[in-house]
Amino acid sequence: MGAPCSRSAACSSSGGADGAAIEKRGRVMMLGMSGETFTVVHVIISLIGIASGMVVLYAMIEGRPPGGWTTLFLATTVATSLTGFMFPISGLTPAHVVGAISLAVLAVALFALYGRVLAGPWRAIYVISAVAALDLNVFVGVVQAFQKLPPLQNLAPTQSEPPFLVAQTVVLAVFAVLGLMAVKRYRTSA
Repeated sequence: MGAPCSRSAACSSSGGADGAAIEKRGRVMMLGMSGETFTVVHVIISLIGIASGMVVLYAMIEGRPPGGWTTLFLATTVATSLTGFMFPISGLTPAHVVGAISLAVLAVALFALYGRVLAGPWRAIYVISAVAALDLNVFVGVVQAFQKLPPLQNLAPTQSEPPFLVAQTVVLAVFAVLGLMAVKRYRTSA
């Protein structure tokens, strides 16, 4: 959700949304890690969330319980959003908005799964919210790919060009279709 400290002018200040970042010997530290290390940890957590989310989505489409994959997906996706708020960035950014939406959607998924045990309409509510959380995580991944990978950056330097818009539209369409399939087919308890 945030930029690595080596590339962000905001990194010279201590702070972050929750004060998790501190300056130590001229370097920004987050949870005791350098900005670079924290960024790597954040990306790894995000990739685990996406990979485990794909496993969960596939299991739901197959109509079978995803087992422990569900816990891994939900935990890492929550952790991705929470750690994204810890980057020392001043002000509200689009990444913060996506992170807040993701956390709200994940709260619904968690309540449907653990609070209502997927009873009645809560099964569909869980599937829709879990797929939406996965889609948001992939959405951010696409944004990051267009920001960080030179071939994609050249295609859409401002992320308002057609290649970026097409990529995000395709991602949204794929998750909408897969989400509908999962709602129709997932009938078992998690």
